[in-house]
Amino acid sequence: WLQWMTTIHMDEVVATGMFDQASLYRLQDAVDEEGITYVAQYTTDSMQRYHTYINDFAPIMREKGFSLFGDQFIAFRSVLEKIA
Repeated sequence: WLQWMTTIHMDEVVATGMFDQASLYRLQDAVDEEGITYVAQYTTDSMQRYHTYINDFAPIMREKGFSLFGDQFIAFRSVLEKIA
């Protein structure tokens, strides 16, 4: 999964043109004792681009991940607004 994320998936997400860059972080103070927690962060300059991604690209990307890894991972989205 980690290799797929860093060598394929994140590049594919940025290649949609809806995000400017991607970063992957490992959570150091993980509450979940069942495994390592990673956070993928994608940045964009508009909510319009984000919504276009969610509507037009996310279902395809999600299906790729689940077809490769099934229920071996959990994914969810949060939207952050940079204040300062």
